[in-house]
This record gives sequence, C-alpha cells and structure tokens, in this order.
Amino acid sequence: MIEIIQFMIIAVLAGFLGSLVGLGGGIIITPALTILFGIDIKYAIGASIVAVIATSSGSAIAFVKDHVSNMRVGMLLEVFTTAGGIVGALMAGIFSSKLLYIFFSLILLNSFYGMLKKTGLINKGKKEEDKVENDKYADKYKLNSTYYDKATGETVKYNVTNVPHGSLVMFGAGFASGLLGIGSGAFKVVALDSYMKLPIKVSTATSNFMMGVTATASALIYFFNGTINPAIAAPIALGTLIGSRTGAKVMQRLDAKYIRYIFLPILLFTIVNMFLKGVGVL
Repeated sequence: MIEIIQFMIIAVLAGFLGSLVGLGGGIIITPALTILFGIDIKYAIGASIVAVIATSSGSAIAFVKDHVSNMRVGMLLEVFTTAGGIVGALMAGIFSSKLLYIFFSLILLNSFYGMLKKTGLINKGKKEEDKVENDKYADKYKLNSTYYDKATGETVKYNVTNVPHGSLVMFGAGFASGLLGIGSGAFKVVALDSYMKLPIKVSTATSNFMMGVTATASALIYFFNGTINPAIAAPIALGTLIGSRTGAKVMQRLDAKYIRYIFLPILLFTIVNMFLKGVGVL
C-alpha cells in the first residue's frame, strides 16, 4: 500500500509537469521507477506509456475545451511522426545508435539556444513571440487559430509558418523514437514553437494531444507483450491523470515566459542525457 501511494505521488508530479510543458511525464516516470524502486526497465517503460496517455487525456479535457490545442496542426503533424516511427522501427540496427544520439542532441541544442533567446535572458531586445505570417500550407489547411490567454485576459490570434520544416522535425522525432526507443515530446514542442512559431502555450497543449495519439498505438504493443503491469501502471495512471488536470489549469494561468523557464532546464537535461548516451557514458 505504501509503495502504491509513492507511485501515485511521483505520478502526480510527472503529470503536472508533463501537461505544463508538453512532455508527457515519461521523462520522470521511467527513471523514478527504475532508480527509486528497482523496477525492471521494460515494466517502467510500459507504465510510462500509460502515464503519457493519462497525461494527454487529463490535460486534453481543459486544452481542447478552451481551444488551446490546435487540433488541425496536431493531426497534420501526427502523420509525419507516425511515418517516422514506422521507418525508424524498420531500420533499427542499421544505423549506429551512438551517432544518432549525438546527432539528435545537437539538433535539440540548437533549438535550446533559439528558445533561450525568446526568454530575453540573452537578448534583452527580443520579444516573447515573433510576429509571423501564414505560409501557403497554413493557408491551405487553415492552421492559424486563436485562443484565450487566461494569464493576460486577452484573445491571442496567431499564424503558422514553416510547415515543411516542422513536418520534417516531426518525422525526425518519430524516427528517433522508433529507432532509439526514446520519447519525442521535446522534439514536438521544439517543432511547434521554434520552427512553426506557434505560441508556447499552444505548442505545449498541442504536443500533449499528439503524444496521447502516438502513445495509444505504442501501448497496444506493450500490452500484448506483457510489459504493462497493472499493479504498477494503475496507480501511475491515476496519479498522472490527477496531476495533468491540475497542470493544465495552472499552465493556462501562467505567463508564457514562465513556461519557457520550466521547459528549458528539462530540455537541457534531455540534451545532456542523449549526448552522454552517444559518447557511451550512460
């Protein structure tokens, strides 16, 4: 019983942060279960997949209701993420995983620098969000939209640009996920925020929505191969659901810059972790 309560406490934190920054919560669940509780990595990953679905489901209730998630963008890019995942899975073992870890960490490092500039910490003259114009694909598929920012009390109208670049990053995210078995939440937020220039709140909300779709397909595989242990996954799912509902409400009332402040250290941790795996330290 004590262990179940501990699972739920960790899951609440994971769900809260996951819905807040669009990373699903798996980045906390997997290491916590393996390091703190000594659970086999395959069962930890299975529970993490369930946690991502719970985070997506819990936050989606608020994000979709309040029109923060951009459903058109999410469904369009999900096609490329899924295609990348299939290609990556089929090509597993062909490429050197160490070189790929280094390659993807460098891509994220470049994006980290770009997002850091948006905070104004290293470029005081930089505005929080750049004014952008729709590209031809955004016009064709009507990807631009609006949302009500509860932090400022204003309705924010935004455009979408660089759809091909964002789609390519999404394909790469799926490819990395399928080939290396890593989460792709960081790539999703980067593609939406840095390449396609969506507001950070829309980026995190849409990333959460997309990860739920991707994780649902993956969960079926984990379920049928027996790596989803109900005794572990059930309290994790419940805790994550509670945390994600809370995180979704808090996110909408936070100033956009604070979401970046929370996201950037997590992104940096992901970059360092991938690089260390690439050089053989982890």
